[in-house]
Amino acid sequence: MTNLPVPAAIAEALGRYPEPVRLQLLEVRDLVFAVAAETEGVGPLTETLKWGEPAYLTETSKSGTTIRLGVSKSAPDQCAVFVNCQTTLIDTFRTLFANDFTFEGNRALIIPATDDFPREPLALCLRAALTYHRQKAAQKIRLA
Repeated sequence: MTNLPVPAAIAEALGRYPEPVRLQLLEVRDLVFAVAAETEGVGPLTETLKWGEPAYLTETSKSGTTIRLGVSKSAPDQCAVFVNCQTTLIDTFRTLFANDFTFEGNRALIIPATDDFPREPLALCLRAALTYHRQKAAQKIRLA
């Protein structure tokens, strides 16, 4: 299923979830790495744990905000893709993809654990998160 080896700490964290959630989060993990690899300027990702959940950082390029995978308190049987709540990302995703996903506040995009998820819309959301700081900097330059 996963193309990249899963580090032991990440596997352990994912192992705490029911199998459908764990398997779907592994699919999302694959997509995070695929989108990062095909997006210019993102560079290698750092895979680590934040709050006990798998997290993906653009430490080298600093192009994006952290993406974290887990479950939300409001939907513990579904998968959540978290981004920093101080970004505008979830509001943007909600506007563009209201028919594809459900959302939790300004911090999480929720996908079902047992069904196929809309890969292309999720890839666009992941790309936006992985390039968030780059896009924000470009907006500041245009405004100056």
